[in-house]
Amino acid sequence: MKLNNTVFIVTGAGGGIGSELVLELLARGAKVAAVDLREESLAAIKERAEKYADSLSTHPTDITNRKSVEQLPGAVLSAHGQIDGVINCAGIIQPFVRVNDLDYEAIERVMNVNFYGTLHMTKAFLPHLLKRDEAYIANVSSMGGFLPVPGQSVYGASKAAVKLLTEGLYAELLETPVRVSIVFPGATNTNITKNSDVKAPTIKSANAQDLSARMLPADKAAAIILDGIEKNKPQIFTGSDSRLMNRLYRLNAVSATKFIAKQMKSLLQ
Repeated sequence: MKLNNTVFIVTGAGGGIGSELVLELLARGAKVAAVDLREESLAAIKERAEKYADSLSTHPTDITNRKSVEQLPGAVLSAHGQIDGVINCAGIIQPFVRVNDLDYEAIERVMNVNFYGTLHMTKAFLPHLLKRDEAYIANVSSMGGFLPVPGQSVYGASKAAVKLLTEGLYAELLETPVRVSIVFPGATNTNITKNSDVKAPTIKSANAQDLSARMLPADKAAAIILDGIEKNKPQIFTGSDSRLMNRLYRLNAVSATKFIAKQMKSLLQ
């Protein structure tokens, strides 16, 4: 799908990969409806995209609130006149603790943002996408959506739900104008711990600066995602770690699980 002259909605648009998706879409000639919970975050991306002001609208929305999300298509149509695609990028992680120590408030918050937020957006916009000659849905999952990560088990469950929802949509929409992609980001340099109101773990077994340096910059992740959308790729992996762990898990799930458990051991509270 060519992105020039399209209108895309991006959730989680206030920071991380989401904000870079907004900027890259605008640079490729698309118009963007930026959706985020925090008004101040949307104000920041609006400032960064000042030269594209006529092509950008901002929509502070709690995607966990279905009724609020149901108002979004009308607002986007009023701002841009059409709807061609949705990228569900909004997501949060859980505290780095085992399931036994994770309270239900944190569990419900993660599931509501990551899974139900994605579902609300998909349900609200799909009827409009089906009316277009060509349209797109891209949902952002995680490496934790296809292999278990101790200390992020509920986060992984939410992203696995996004994975299967998206794969189901892909199958259901094969004979329609709507193309579908599932995105599996690898380690990316974002503020997800801060935006999730989660305390960053203390890294004992590796140098924090080295770890940060190995992370994929958010703007590069965004470019890979949009390249994948333009090529109608059903699966989009950003980062060599994501591709590698996908192959390892398919080859030997038990060994891959033990490897990740060993890597995560020092991060568990």
